[in-house]
Amino acid sequence: MSGSRRVAAGGLVTAGLLLAVLLAGAGVGEVASAGPGDSARQETGACPDPSVAHPDFHCIRLYPTGRVLDAGGLAELRRPSGPFTLALTADGRVRYDVVLTTRDLPPPSELGPYTTYVAWAATPVLLPVERLGEVPPSGTAELGEVSFNRFLILVSAETDGRVTEPTGPFVLRGQSPSTRMQPADFLQFVLGATGFDPADSMPSSGHGMEPGGWGAVPMPEGIMALPLMMDLLPAGRPWRPGEGWSGEIVEARPRQLVELSDGDSLSLDAVYVRRVVGSRTILGYGFNGQIPGPLIRVVEDATITVRFTNRIDWPTAIHWHGVRLDNRYDGVPGVTQDPVDPGEQFTYSVRFPDPGIYWYHPHHREDVQQDLGLAGNMIVESADPDYFGPANGEEVLMLDDLLLGSEGVVPYGAERPTHALMGRFGNVLLVNGEPGYEGTARPGDVLRYLLTNVSATRVFNLSFGGAPMKVLGTDVGNFEREEHVESLLIAPAERYVVHVRFPEPGSYPLLNRVQAIDHVAGGFVPMTDTLGSVTVAGPAADPDLHAEFELARDHPSVRSEIDAYRPLFARDVEHTLELDMRARGLPLQVERLMQIDSTYFHPLEAAGTMPMMNRMTTPDEIEWILREPESGAENESIEWRFRVGDVVKIRISNRRETLHQMQHPVHIHGQRFLVLAVNGVDNENLAWKDTVVVPVGGSVDLLLELSNPGRWMLHCHIAEHLEAGMRMVFEVER
Repeated sequence: MSGSRRVAAGGLVTAGLLLAVLLAGAGVGEVASAGPGDSARQETGACPDPSVAHPDFHCIRLYPTGRVLDAGGLAELRRPSGPFTLALTADGRVRYDVVLTTRDLPPPSELGPYTTYVAWAATPVLLPVERLGEVPPSGTAELGEVSFNRFLILVSAETDGRVTEPTGPFVLRGQSPSTRMQPADFLQFVLGATGFDPADSMPSSGHGMEPGGWGAVPMPEGIMALPLMMDLLPAGRPWRPGEGWSGEIVEARPRQLVELSDGDSLSLDAVYVRRVVGSRTILGYGFNGQIPGPLIRVVEDATITVRFTNRIDWPTAIHWHGVRLDNRYDGVPGVTQDPVDPGEQFTYSVRFPDPGIYWYHPHHREDVQQDLGLAGNMIVESADPDYFGPANGEEVLMLDDLLLGSEGVVPYGAERPTHALMGRFGNVLLVNGEPGYEGTARPGDVLRYLLTNVSATRVFNLSFGGAPMKVLGTDVGNFEREEHVESLLIAPAERYVVHVRFPEPGSYPLLNRVQAIDHVAGGFVPMTDTLGSVTVAGPAADPDLHAEFELARDHPSVRSEIDAYRPLFARDVEHTLELDMRARGLPLQVERLMQIDSTYFHPLEAAGTMPMMNRMTTPDEIEWILREPESGAENESIEWRFRVGDVVKIRISNRRETLHQMQHPVHIHGQRFLVLAVNGVDNENLAWKDTVVVPVGGSVDLLLELSNPGRWMLHCHIAEHLEAGMRMVFEVER
């Protein structure tokens, strides 16, 4: 094939490729992926079982060109192996392994001087093109990885299977589900620009045009907004911190380390604080006046007593997240205790049976209280001094965000939460309560970072400016083996322990890099947030741990403990949950935009790109649902009963068929579980967890160990989704 060439990621690309595809019959209108009701669902081959991964998002129908009219194929998009339930590149693009099944292709020689078929991935403009691998005329092949936001799958006949660019005729073609994203149509723009509302729903639903004390929410840079969307307001009354407060306000201070032995006691007070965030002075909350709260360090199996006093203006409690403690101290108002009213006290007894990194926070209107600063970490030291392996230093990082407008903190709902649709995304990203983290290291240092995501809804995709990173552990302990990764995906309530090596002097930025969705323009917008930096200078690291860092260690003690459960992995799923959403009374322009948007849901909603539309939704308009399909029971009507010692297999699936969907970090109180499979594909490296991210249109299979008696919650840890109904209680009997 003639034509000028240019170098692109994944190989050389021929400028005449687009013409070749068009001549092969792959017109824009013909290239299609499996959509709702598409026959690709019924075909055998690479499509996953719909009960574990919805084919609409994970299966591409391959259509024949004019040369092979009776042929066909399917391309399954699988999650690559790794420590996270979603696989991303360092810049936030979703990674897929492609499994391609072909059907009824003729021998390549019948098409000309060709010996094989080769599959390719390309962006919609056909630059760049990446080779995936050889495929049979009929059969299935596990191919390479694709990480384009939008892409085509192409199969060509070739003279040599080692070619690095397509040169022969194309025989099959299809396009990724993400190509279905389209800009809002003209009618939608008219509705959004003029305020015309045929249903006249806005006045009756309380979403008036008067500010009413709510103020504006800043739009993310580079994101399109419909004018009328910017005028949407929540029903109800706004609340700002300090409103009506006449009590004490203290100056916020950085957290302090509190080292406790078995039997020791600690006093924790929730108090009002005055804090500086960047150039702004705002009011918030802090445990003992500290943001984050005191860093509690204990040894494995220690028990401490915590005397808690509520000195703020909301009823509250303390939940000891991830800790398998006595049920009566789990800190869930209405389930394990009464809320602690302002001025009242409660005493907790907390036992720490598992090493690792944990955290504590309120479990009552946490959309307000946790967001304003009530969160702290706990480090549980293992009895094994080599539990995490060697490092030159250790840092504990709490990741958060805060939504600030022109008048300070954007108001919360007084009677009910706002942001019920997507959760409250902040526009100022914080590390340990500050917007600009500053770390130091020596050249060659290997630093251990213990990270916790305490934001309401944001999933971070972290990297250290190209410094190599290795994942050691997660929520309730180490992985079976360490893994080198290029970025760290951490959802609300999750924790990870990583080693990062800083090889050379210089400044290494701590970055959050994601692909945001522009819901109006129908496209992807790369976003990079700099959370801070690590300055590397001075003498070389001593000791030099380069060799130890490069080694991906096995953790035999973790593996041997999990071995006792492996005979249970193959058992049938015993309990299932569906994650769903129900909307009611939405303004017309919001409902229309959501209907357009529902043609495709990205696996990860990584940024709040519709802030005003999101803010106006409350639990009156949006109900998030946990559903047991067998009984039809929803949320707190679900009745699960177990006995101590039970081990059950649970599947949680994230429904595709809804007006809006997004990933959900599901947290199970008081127990621990293994993530056995994601979207039906077995997990190859296990660790005990208490929080798992369920991808959109996919599923997770969990092996839940019931070791702790009592009444426990299971819920989405997006604070606003919890408040909008996505919660249930199960009982474990002695």
